Amino acid sequence: MSLNKDDPRSVGGYKLVDRLGSGGMGVVYRGRARSGREVAVKVVHAQYAADAVFRTRFRQEIEAVRKVSGAFTAPVVDADPEASRPWMATQYVPGRSLAERLSERGPVRGAELRQLVLGLVEALRDIHRAGVVHRDLKPANVLTAEDGPRVIDFGISRAAEDHPTLTETGQMIGTPPFMSPEQLTDPRKVGPASDVFSLAALVVYAATGRGPFDAESPYLTAYHVVHDEPVLDGVPDLLRAVLERCLVKEAAARPGLDELSREFARALPETSGAQETMPLHHAELPSPPPTKSAADPAAATAPDRTRPRTRPLLAVTGTIVTLALALTAYLLLGPGQADSADRKPSSPTTGRWTALPSGWKPWGTTVYATAASGLKDGLTLRAGGPDAGPECQMYEGSVYCTGDGVMPVSLDGVTGRIDWRADGVPSLPRKSSYTFALLGVVDDTMLVRQQYQPEGGNLTTSVIALDTETGKRRWHRTVDADAGYPYLSGDLVMLPNSIRSTLTARSARTGAERWTAPLPSGLHCAPADSGADLHLRCVPDAAPSRTMLLVSFDRSDGSARRLTLPDHGTLVGRYDGRLLYLDPAEDEAGKVTAGEDGPYSRIRLVDPDTGAATTTALAKEYEGAVTAGDGTLWFVGTSGQVTAVSVRTGKRLWQTSTSLENPSRATYDPRAHVVYLASAGGRVAALDAKKGTSLWETSQRARWVDGFERALPRVLLHKGALVVTTPAGDVFTLDPAHPDRKSVSG
Repeated sequence: MSLNKDDPRSVGGYKLVDRLGSGGMGVVYRGRARSGREVAVKVVHAQYAADAVFRTRFRQEIEAVRKVSGAFTAPVVDADPEASRPWMATQYVPGRSLAERLSERGPVRGAELRQLVLGLVEALRDIHRAGVVHRDLKPANVLTAEDGPRVIDFGISRAAEDHPTLTETGQMIGTPPFMSPEQLTDPRKVGPASDVFSLAALVVYAATGRGPFDAESPYLTAYHVVHDEPVLDGVPDLLRAVLERCLVKEAAARPGLDELSREFARALPETSGAQETMPLHHAELPSPPPTKSAADPAAATAPDRTRPRTRPLLAVTGTIVTLALALTAYLLLGPGQADSADRKPSSPTTGRWTALPSGWKPWGTTVYATAASGLKDGLTLRAGGPDAGPECQMYEGSVYCTGDGVMPVSLDGVTGRIDWRADGVPSLPRKSSYTFALLGVVDDTMLVRQQYQPEGGNLTTSVIALDTETGKRRWHRTVDADAGYPYLSGDLVMLPNSIRSTLTARSARTGAERWTAPLPSGLHCAPADSGADLHLRCVPDAAPSRTMLLVSFDRSDGSARRLTLPDHGTLVGRYDGRLLYLDPAEDEAGKVTAGEDGPYSRIRLVDPDTGAATTTALAKEYEGAVTAGDGTLWFVGTSGQVTAVSVRTGKRLWQTSTSLENPSRATYDPRAHVVYLASAGGRVAALDAKKGTSLWETSQRARWVDGFERALPRVLLHKGALVVTTPAGDVFTLDPAHPDRKSVSG
């Protein structure tokens, strides 16, 4: 990540190059010594530097890391705990965190899992030999280097013989999914065996994509850690036996690290046959497992993690009080931004596909079906004029849709039930033309742009915020459409104003103003979506120009950086921290010959801070709707042909034809390594993202197909399932492992 404007440019003689992450205690930067040696520099947040407890904790962390020396930890290079903002420099380890690795590629298997597990055991052995207990072993604190893992961040570690006085203040206690029972009930009993418990929880998560005590909230997760048996579904039998011993509640009963090293080596042989199976066509896929009935003993005894379990109140009162105190600190201070990748993927089944949500069955409905609450009849409220179908987004297990003639609506992602249709939008005159567009769903709020025009009246544009649970209106605001449409960036609704030439950021949840910033005068600005930062592309209102102004805003306060760049490219995403543009093809006279979807001739990567750019010529001109991800560009043509191109080299990786006509742009699933596309008729195709192999195609699912061309919605991903919409208003789901399963009515 690039440095923010408020970040220091050097610390302790180390030049800071970029950000590596941010946590509850400080920011970690990649730094460079005068000799050229790269280090990771951790700097305490300014608001904590004057706090005696935090400063003491930081000294403790430095002392702990200095004690530890091993192949699987990152040693201290330099430190100054007495600086105005205390800092520590450790060896820089090139590689992603395990959290990022799992988020991008899914569970770890085979030789990679063996290297990870045995490396972590070795790291803990070095840590414990130094007399230190780590106490916060989790995916975000493990770096995945080429030669094995590295354990980092000793921010809440302590010497094994010390009393945990700092953590008794409730300021930082760890991360519930990977904590031991004694960390939650009696921190004075925390010792090396606590790290063994955390290691086992981490191994389960790495191997299956799901922790052994997962629940809907940190409170319930911690409750399961203290009271319930671990869920080890999907863990190989040999590995399961070892992990069960590590996850017992009594610390004294857990095995030591020397014994663990031998047992893990036996359970994870070097010649592991745990290879991913990649079915080539749905006809070859195994049949679905039988559904367990109430009479099935296995079904009766299997732990149910879909809802909180009840226990006698007196038996757990003390634990609940302890968890409430400790988890309040966790939820307030949290693991920080560096832990955002700790969000867990669903548990895998065999092969590339992941397990589906509990109770899920393939379903189909329409956005006009009768709703349980709010406005129930979707058909009578459709607008006059063309109907382009719904725009939809997944959020917290539900599907939220709206569009031309589609009133905002919420569908349950597991059953397809229409939970509500919004009745919180302003009442509209019957003789008016109106449309809706989905800005996005964030912070339990659905943001919708509404436009309506009474007969003989002026067009009015509004932003409406709806509660995702009930569909009731949170707030509503009429906006200036002449300056450009409002849009969502993170948790901010951006409202341009042409009269004042300003951009106002408002809270998506409350509508409260966060900041207002000036826009460049004499230029027309529109959002330049890179998928990460808040950028505007600004060009002259009238006369064409060969350059543009790229304005980058800080979401926190609206401060801006401006860069003048060539105006001859389409921003399609980010790659290696830089903005990824595709430059259009030109004729011999230098005139652009490309349309909206190309053809394109070059890849251009732009540093958003300096404007420095590098270009790579495409091996040939490519055209089509583009999706970028994992260092690859996927071009989808109107004929159904999909072409994958390397961002790094510009060379074609593969090209595959499908039978879909005028399909949507590709949706990339990094966990399954699959790209999906859909047609207006509701046909869906799946291709192997790396090889281009056709995995399957479905038959038509739409009730009817519209006769006009338009950009189709992408296929949505929902915890291993697919959600597909059509211009006719159909919404249906697929199990990608069994795409021929018939849908049930939602």
